[in-house]
Amino acid sequence: MRLLIVKTSSMGDVVHALPVVHDVRRAFPGAQIEWLVEASFAAIPRLHTGVGRVLPMAWRRWRKKLSSGDSWRAMRELRAQLREQRYDCVLDLQGLLKSALWGRQASGPLMGYDSASAREPLASWFYARKAHVGRDLHAVERCRQLAAAHLGYAPPSDAPVFGIQPGPGSWKLRGPSAALIPCASRPEKIWPEARWIAVGKRIKAMGLSPLVLWGTEEEQVRAERIAAGCDGEVPPFLNVHDMAALLAETKRVVGLDTGFSHLAAALGRPTIGIYCDHEPGLAGLVGTASVASVGGKGLVPSQQEVLSLVERQAALP
Repeated sequence: MRLLIVKTSSMGDVVHALPVVHDVRRAFPGAQIEWLVEASFAAIPRLHTGVGRVLPMAWRRWRKKLSSGDSWRAMRELRAQLREQRYDCVLDLQGLLKSALWGRQASGPLMGYDSASAREPLASWFYARKAHVGRDLHAVERCRQLAAAHLGYAPPSDAPVFGIQPGPGSWKLRGPSAALIPCASRPEKIWPEARWIAVGKRIKAMGLSPLVLWGTEEEQVRAERIAAGCDGEVPPFLNVHDMAALLAETKRVVGLDTGFSHLAAALGRPTIGIYCDHEPGLAGLVGTASVASVGGKGLVPSQQEVLSLVERQAALP
């Protein structure tokens, strides 16, 4: 069987879809699995040995320059790649209009959610086959249930297997460390710096070096202030592959509701997710180690709540 997974963005959503690879290959050991994903997140499915080919796209950039000949040329090249061979199934795990439209460019039957299940009901109009999946399920389970429904194997009831392991990164840890991830895509998700400093100090007292991570220039300035307040360290800018390699080597992670926190949990790191503008119930952290998601929409976690979770995780074997 030849399968194309369509899960393009964002980072956390791509991470949530990873267990589908393990499920499919368990049901069909010889399956050839490919993945269509935004170029900025392409390193994530590449971490999985069960994914044979990753097809990067740059829709976020192309849509801003639709008058550019370069954008249209790049889109034609991607469409040609998607049509090089026929897929037995093109599986849209995202359920958005953009993912359905791009899935239609591939050679093979496009399958996805029905209109009651899709994040954008209009997307279901483009599917050759549709399946109902409860919207009250966690994002990881929605992906797993949809794949099972369309590929004909029993819906999985066991714990998800993310199956990723990064190779060496460009930045080496200097000793036992913990990662702090105070950066997020929206200001509503930000947690106060003073609380990050308190968490960093507690981690330092545990004998771990706090590594404060960042992705933009504004986030770098914030990271440097937090690191200065807790005697931590700020690594240089790291791409997704190098960040995955760093996270895999840390002893624990405390992060906002952001893609790297989900990636850390998927890598088997003890991880605490701080939610300030989103309910964690349907998109909380999932992983094989101790994970916890605290806070919610309009429920900014207190400093003590997070410190208590840090202490609880530290007490685990």
